[in-house]
Amino acid sequence: MNILVTGGAGYIGSHTCVALLEAGHSVVIADNLCNSKRESVEKIIDITKKEVTFFEVDVTDQEAVDVIFNHNNIDGVIHFAGMKAVGESVEIPLTYYYNNIVSTMVLAKACQKYGVNSFVFSSSATVYGDNAAPFVETMNLLPTTNPYGETKAMSERILSDIAKADSEFSVSILRYFNPVGAHESGLIGEAPNGIPNNLMPYVTQVAKGTLNKLRVFGSDYPTLDGSGVRDFIHVVDLAEGHVAALDNLKKGAHIYNLGTGQGTSVLELVKAFEEANGIEVHYEIVERRPGDIASCYADASKAERELGWTAKRDIFAMCRDAWKFEKNYKDLVEIK
Repeated sequence: MNILVTGGAGYIGSHTCVALLEAGHSVVIADNLCNSKRESVEKIIDITKKEVTFFEVDVTDQEAVDVIFNHNNIDGVIHFAGMKAVGESVEIPLTYYYNNIVSTMVLAKACQKYGVNSFVFSSSATVYGDNAAPFVETMNLLPTTNPYGETKAMSERILSDIAKADSEFSVSILRYFNPVGAHESGLIGEAPNGIPNNLMPYVTQVAKGTLNKLRVFGSDYPTLDGSGVRDFIHVVDLAEGHVAALDNLKKGAHIYNLGTGQGTSVLELVKAFEEANGIEVHYEIVERRPGDIASCYADASKAERELGWTAKRDIFAMCRDAWKFEKNYKDLVEIK
């Protein structure tokens, strides 16, 4: 199939493009490069030795999206494009609501206009709110603790309602947890613009000396060591989960957790990184970050049953691959 991947130059999107191309699909990327770089598209081509069509557009722009659908014979959409920093969403909620929800509506409208009935949506475990882990897809969603999570929950409802109204529409909603790591080639990985919001690129930049030390947000959570617990998943496993979802689409809306099913604390991740790579990571404990919860990990058994997918790579592989990419990567922020 010819798949439109929005946000395809970004971290998860670029790895999913590689997985799609390696599975025999063709790829059209739409990305406004607000938190990614054009070079990622070239690296996708380097890795796969296959061509990619790229549009530098914002998918909240209906006219720009129409141009893509008009000229590329799109068979399906994987929608990553969106702002994703929990703390930032608390500070600038309106920007998050506009960007993340409008983009979903614009793409869904284009799918209906052009008869595209295959849609995979990048959601988040954040939609579970203060439910107790492990999170199961059948849980009632509680109010989330941040606007970012609300945009994902709202987008899920929009896509589910479309599937109810349109018997031909197939949507797979993927609630995934904390992607880390990089492609084994070291050519693509997590390379945010400016100071990282996510944990692993902050760890790798501290290890490299680009940043002085890691801030660990909170030491008084009800967890084993007081730091937050997350379900870290290798980004290549996550990318393969998107291909599995696309290849197993069914009519209607279907929700899947993509995670390892195991919780790892922030301090445990730091220790694993040090052990895997033989390098010390300097850190300090600071106050909790607004919007964060204590523990978040998946029950991923439904994805295994229905999609034939499981996460295969462990925390040490995540740490080794992330560090390999960081050592290869040149364009980093100034030391702070």
